[in-house]
Amino acid sequence: MSQDLPIDRIMQTGLLTCLRDTPLCDAAARMSARRCSAMLVMEEGHAVGIWTEHDCLSVDFDDPKALRVPIGEVMSQPVASLPLGTSLGEAALRFASEQRRHFLIVDEQGRPQGIITQTDVALNQGLEPYLRLREVSGAMRARPLILACDLSLGQAVRQMKRGGCDAAVVDCGGRELGILTERDMVRFVARHPGDTPIGELASRPLLTVAESDPLIHARDLLIDHRVRHLAVLDQQGEVVGLLGFRDMLAGAEHLYFEDLRHALEQRDQALAQSRHNLQLAERVIDSSLEGIIITDAKACIEFVNPAFTHMTGYTLEEAVGRTPAMLSSGRQDATFYREMWGILRAHGYWRGEIWNRRKSGELYLELLTITAIYGDAGEVTNYAALFNDITHIRENEERVKRLAYYDPLTGLPNRRLLDDRLELAIRHAHRQGKRLAVIFIDLDHFKQVNDALGHAAGDELLLNVSRRLRSHLREDDTLARLSGDEFIVLLNEVEELDEVTRVARRLIDSVSAPFDIEGQVFRVGCSLGIGLYPDDAATPAGLVRCADSAMYQAKQEGRNTYRLFRSEMHQQDADRLRLETALRDTAETGEGLEVYFQPLIHRDTGEVHGAEALLRWHHPELGTVSPGEFIPLAERSGLILPIGERLLHLVASQLREWLEAGFSPPRVAVNLSAREFWQADLVNRVRHLYHDYDLPAGQIGFELTESVLLDKQQKAVAILEGLRDLGCRLAIDDFGTGYSSLSYLQELPVTTIKIDRSFIQGLSQSRGSAAIVAGVTGMAKELGLRVVAEGVETQEQLDALSRYHVNLIQGFFTGRPVPAAIFAERYLIRSVMA
Repeated sequence: MSQDLPIDRIMQTGLLTCLRDTPLCDAAARMSARRCSAMLVMEEGHAVGIWTEHDCLSVDFDDPKALRVPIGEVMSQPVASLPLGTSLGEAALRFASEQRRHFLIVDEQGRPQGIITQTDVALNQGLEPYLRLREVSGAMRARPLILACDLSLGQAVRQMKRGGCDAAVVDCGGRELGILTERDMVRFVARHPGDTPIGELASRPLLTVAESDPLIHARDLLIDHRVRHLAVLDQQGEVVGLLGFRDMLAGAEHLYFEDLRHALEQRDQALAQSRHNLQLAERVIDSSLEGIIITDAKACIEFVNPAFTHMTGYTLEEAVGRTPAMLSSGRQDATFYREMWGILRAHGYWRGEIWNRRKSGELYLELLTITAIYGDAGEVTNYAALFNDITHIRENEERVKRLAYYDPLTGLPNRRLLDDRLELAIRHAHRQGKRLAVIFIDLDHFKQVNDALGHAAGDELLLNVSRRLRSHLREDDTLARLSGDEFIVLLNEVEELDEVTRVARRLIDSVSAPFDIEGQVFRVGCSLGIGLYPDDAATPAGLVRCADSAMYQAKQEGRNTYRLFRSEMHQQDADRLRLETALRDTAETGEGLEVYFQPLIHRDTGEVHGAEALLRWHHPELGTVSPGEFIPLAERSGLILPIGERLLHLVASQLREWLEAGFSPPRVAVNLSAREFWQADLVNRVRHLYHDYDLPAGQIGFELTESVLLDKQQKAVAILEGLRDLGCRLAIDDFGTGYSSLSYLQELPVTTIKIDRSFIQGLSQSRGSAAIVAGVTGMAKELGLRVVAEGVETQEQLDALSRYHVNLIQGFFTGRPVPAAIFAERYLIRSVMA
């Protein structure tokens, strides 16, 4: 039948109705008896709701009380309707677009006249040609829902609703199949089957068709057997799909769209053939990647090309007759357009960038060229506009600019943009006779956050810090991130120094407040250095360098504070750089490095029971450099690894020399930094060291501070056990000054505790020191650990230690660190073997 057929010709007029308070099971019983797919709920002659077969999937079949609720509580409302006179084609589109299965047909006063279903449309839409030409496989629903026969009705309904299915295949075992449909659910609402498994409730037999059968055959089966669904079988007889009227209707809609597209293509071909003289020009325009608009002299659009449609969303049909103002974004004011048209009329040409709006509402930037086209008499007959969408080009330019000038993590200006702003600020300050300040900010202990919580938490901390810092600055001040945990603040137009120090204190306070990241609450501090223009430097690089030097001084003098730049800091920076350069040369050549040995003396016998190897550096120009100066520098610069490796080989070589000379040297302890300890191949390197120098097992031991072990205690155990297997003695150095966790001593395979010198020197002055020494030595005795007292300098201190469990003494009183030759002469001479 025709798509223009009025739906009142095919609608169902025998409406099934009920009142709001009708029990759901009674309504379902009437629907089941009448084989209707919907029940209208009426009130004073008007349809106020509808309850359909599909609504059965929302019923809780596990609760029998749910079947007796008033239908008014579960009905769908409002009721979707179509007016009398609606064409069949329009109804089909409404069914497809709104995904409905029923429409109420109403007259002009809104009174119900009938009802139309999706099946009615499928049966009357004139689909026979389509159904004869296409196979079942092209329209079926693949992967149907298949339910086990032992499921309860409630379980089956929930699975159907969850999968959005109006029918499900029931596997009854063997080759027998059944089906549960929404229409079956109406019967179950009317008469609840209790706990009966769905295998006994399913409709049988399940009608089937093959994938290769024509759709017309499937349609006839549905009509002849008055069913709504067919199972689709493959060549092996397995169920691979379901087919119903709804699926046929969807396929037909696709066919209509194909026909429409084909009709449009035929129209375009006919138009092309009728304009032979413009054929080449039209092909060029149609294939152009630039959007093209042709208007008449009054700027009414006569033609647009496909590229215009692609870029704006407006088709040729939508654009013709309208003006380009339909694309207006509102970003350009009336003055802009007056000037554009003035130039166009005066010169017949205009080119520029303009913001327009697509049909979707999205803004885009285009590069537009407008040219006036003149007739034989010199009058303007048309305007031709060519444009390109350059939004992505501009966005890429902005993205490149941001990558070049902004930090990708925090979005703050980077070093490059800071230099530009600082240079402009210095020029402005010079012209105005003003001062400005640069504040260099470095977070304290940021590495510990990264190590403990991970780099993601570290990034989140940097974001929070940048927000806090920004909130305490003026709008025209600049906050930049240099790298890692370093930030720079540029303060413009500083009147008094107090202004800068007040800002510095606010910044320190803001960073010092607790942070809560991933449920971890912690604090970090920051060290600030301040450089002033023109007091300290007159160039961007100079100001940053001054602020950096002052920040380093703040770190040296306690952290979490600020320092103003002083001229002597330049000399300190130069000295540090000179010292680091010299240390790098020494790390490569080993020149100037020497090992001193300090004895460990048994408290009661006075015998040498060990020695500690201490590195000394004698530079030809700098002289003797203190370990307190070059060891921290080596750790900060990463040179501790090559220098530590050289120390191990120097100690091993000296021990081999003593052994070959007939001495019996004591065990020697070497200090390990955190970086050295956490090297993945530490145990293997020590094993090779013993082998290469043919040393007795345990000849070299190691000392570590508490902080090295506490961060990764479980991982440390494996490394320490590997060293213990080589016979190495392992000592905790400076015990009592760090975390002093007593519980980990029983878990870590250490052999010795070295009590820090500060407690030994305080034995005679402080009851606290005596209590700590008593507690530590008592615990060590119970754990079977040796105890070394460090820093013993007087007889009084030695006598005081007699009250405690102390095995060994180390300090200036019993022996200072000395070169290897002197150590052998003083302490090894009694051990010479004949």
